[in-house]
Amino acid sequence: MSFILIILGIILFLLLISIKQISEYERGILFSFGKFKKIMSPGWKIVLPIFQTYSKVDIRTKAVDVPEQDAITKDNVSIRINAVIYYKVFDASKAILAVERYQYAVGQLAQTTMRNAVGAVSLDELLSERDKISSEICNVIDKATDPWGIKVENVELKDVKLPEEMQRVIAKVAEAEREKEAVITKSRGEKEAADNLAAAAEILSNSPGSLHLRTLATLNDLSSDQSNTIIFAIPIEVLQAFGEKNATKVVEKIKETTKK
Repeated sequence: MSFILIILGIILFLLLISIKQISEYERGILFSFGKFKKIMSPGWKIVLPIFQTYSKVDIRTKAVDVPEQDAITKDNVSIRINAVIYYKVFDASKAILAVERYQYAVGQLAQTTMRNAVGAVSLDELLSERDKISSEICNVIDKATDPWGIKVENVELKDVKLPEEMQRVIAKVAEAEREKEAVITKSRGEKEAADNLAAAAEILSNSPGSLHLRTLATLNDLSSDQSNTIIFAIPIEVLQAFGEKNATKVVEKIKETTKK
């Protein structure tokens, strides 16, 4: 009787240690006598000790930080760049059978691809077309990892660090561009102002008395100024009406009145 109990105990123990749990976000790779047998779905599964082994594969999307890398752009600028890669396993059997330590392999591939992509573009292209370059890196990595059963969903370049000397050069270039735009804008304003003044002068010249009205309006504006300088403008037509001698007397009379 005791022998039977011992046998039953051993069987129960083997049964308990044979039960393996596969979570919903995992898949199990079952090997029998060292050979791949099947992919185990989520739930409790029986894995016979000694005869069978299994490996779990997480099929959730993973966000992996690609370490900061030294790279040289196409125009020979030394930079430091890092990125983050998002990928998931779509075929658990390939992730185990086709590559050793697929997480490490994806990380190394991402580093190499990122350096190659940066070396194929100039610094200006890298800074202005970051999304395009990220997409190209993603496509290259995704194509290379398809045989591993891995789908690369996205790659994002996080940061591009430039040497301090290059930062100063870029700042000078940006400052020069702003000064250039300011000069161009100012010259355009002066041209428009000159065109408007020419048009106004033409209108005034074609309208008798308009210049006199404009002069009076200007004097009205000057009257609000508390300056001691007084400007008195007389249309040439008025002076001509008095004759040359009388016009001179009128001007002198105005000067005397102004001095008082």
